[in-house]
Amino acid sequence: MLMDVGIPAVQEVGPVRMQRAAGRAGVSFRSDAGTTRLERLFQEGCAKIRLPRAIDGNVSQAILINTAGGLTGGDRFAAEVDLAPGASACVTTQACERIYRSTGDDAVVTNRLRLGAGSQLAWLPQETILFDGGRLTRRLDADLQGDAELVAVEAVLFGRMAMGETLRSGSLRDRWRVRRDGRFIFADDLRFEGDIAAQLAPQAVMGGRRAMATVLFAGSAPERFLEVARQIIGPAGGASAWNGKFLARLVEETGLALRRRLEPLLTLLMGGRALPKVWQL
Repeated sequence: MLMDVGIPAVQEVGPVRMQRAAGRAGVSFRSDAGTTRLERLFQEGCAKIRLPRAIDGNVSQAILINTAGGLTGGDRFAAEVDLAPGASACVTTQACERIYRSTGDDAVVTNRLRLGAGSQLAWLPQETILFDGGRLTRRLDADLQGDAELVAVEAVLFGRMAMGETLRSGSLRDRWRVRRDGRFIFADDLRFEGDIAAQLAPQAVMGGRRAMATVLFAGSAPERFLEVARQIIGPAGGASAWNGKFLARLVEETGLALRRRLEPLLTLLMGGRALPKVWQL
């Protein structure tokens, strides 16, 4: 004879929603009698901003920090930078951003830059490291007014080189959109999906190298940089200048080798101004 001992029936449980990191940060600068000063600061979630002393005279500095220690599938991180007319600033990151293995969703990073007439912005995040299985969707939107000047870089390291890791599976979608007075002056889309190592292997892509960077200068007379820039970049990359912009692609075997080319190139495009201390090896 069976007896009812009061054990509750098993209930179906839906999929568990994992906790995800989310952060938003915004900073704006104004020009006050020729001196750039902080106007507004906003930070939320895992996004923080620190404001060291000015790098070089009138150039204010902001450092973005992701307190989550990296990004994985489903994480969100957003930053906005606004420069009033005549202001000058440099925005960088505390360290390299790490994109860890995902269970399916992309980590999403969105950056928005607005530059008033006569302003100068150096957008200099440190390298992004894409781990095996990592998935990243990143977007950079920049709106320039009048004669505003922008120097921007995004660098990616494919895998943990020091650990001998080969990046077999992953996803990178990187989109740039730059406008001046509401009109597009630069648009770029980069996409790797699946077996990234195989896609990097052809000589016409990266020849098996595992570190790359895109560098953009939008401003007056960009042709003046070409000769010296090509000497800095060397045979593994290239540079062009047209219609008020300078664009360079760099590829290297390692992140260290890439950094050693990026530092003098960015210094050149910034008119000889010093890079942030977090950039200096």
